[in-house]
Amino acid sequence: MDHERQIWLLRHGATEWAKNGRHTGNTDLPLLPEGEEEARLLAPALTSHRFAAVFSSPLQRAKRTCELGGLGQQRRIMETLREWDYGDYEGITTPEIRKSIPNWTVWSHGCPNGEDAEAVQQRCEQSIASALAEPGDGDVALFAHGHLLRALTGTWLGLGATGGRLFQLDTGTICILGFERGQRAITRWNAPTNGLF
Repeated sequence: MDHERQIWLLRHGATEWAKNGRHTGNTDLPLLPEGEEEARLLAPALTSHRFAAVFSSPLQRAKRTCELGGLGQQRRIMETLREWDYGDYEGITTPEIRKSIPNWTVWSHGCPNGEDAEAVQQRCEQSIASALAEPGDGDVALFAHGHLLRALTGTWLGLGATGGRLFQLDTGTICILGFERGQRAITRWNAPTNGLF
């Protein structure tokens, strides 16, 4: 395993449902104009960095963020980066779900006819293994979604996918997973692009 490689996590820019708090899994929503602007603001940091590989979820909001962020030419699709499958809760907000299931969270309860944390963790483990096994020197960029990237971070740290509940993640931000003295660590989290790179 390459203890020098970092994994850059890029959450897509804003969509209508992301702004409204509606669970957006496989619904293939476009970026809002402000989401496209968030994606463009990623470009200076991303295009000045050398990546061994760039992967995106197959959903258009992640692919478009990758393109506007300047890495579209390098992009390959990684199916395991798809957002959490919310099943019956697709398009519904947490407060709406909690009217019938008090204290519901995606982390603890999962989604009927969708995925639970265990299923998402398996996809996260596959994504991490693929990123670390990518040949060549350099870091790997992953363009994906809020819950998936939080679950992937929990998995990276050995907390499991449910560890993702501990991390807030905004649209159009940069996070970096790396190593500290051989231990997996978070190098940067939820960083906006205004002057931090």
